[in-house]
Amino acid sequence: MPQFPLYSTHGDWTGLLVDGYIYNQRGEWVGWVDRESRVFSVVGEYVGWLSRDFRILRKRDVNETVPRRQPPARPALKIKMPTSAPMWKMPESLGCLRRRAHYPWQADPAANAKPPAKTG
Repeated sequence: MPQFPLYSTHGDWTGLLVDGYIYNQRGEWVGWVDRESRVFSVVGEYVGWLSRDFRILRKRDVNETVPRRQPPARPALKIKMPTSAPMWKMPESLGCLRRRAHYPWQADPAANAKPPAKTG
């Protein structure tokens, strides 16, 4: 059964996606993902969508509402959660370019990542 860690926009590990079910860090079922990557709570309310980098996103201004869905069958009461999750790789669109502007020696990922030696 494949398990995928879920992250906040800040890169914090927030839960786990297991077979379409979403669990929080305590192993409690808190929602599910449908085939269109839409995320719903355990009571069927629309939460947002699952991005390709395993973040749950939602538009701040929602003009259209997604109708409440019938939740799937309740999974096992709890699952055993891992003690840690892999670090999240931040996409370029969320700030890596800004960091590179402040640290020019990191502008080229293929270049040596060490800062330039101080002279004088």
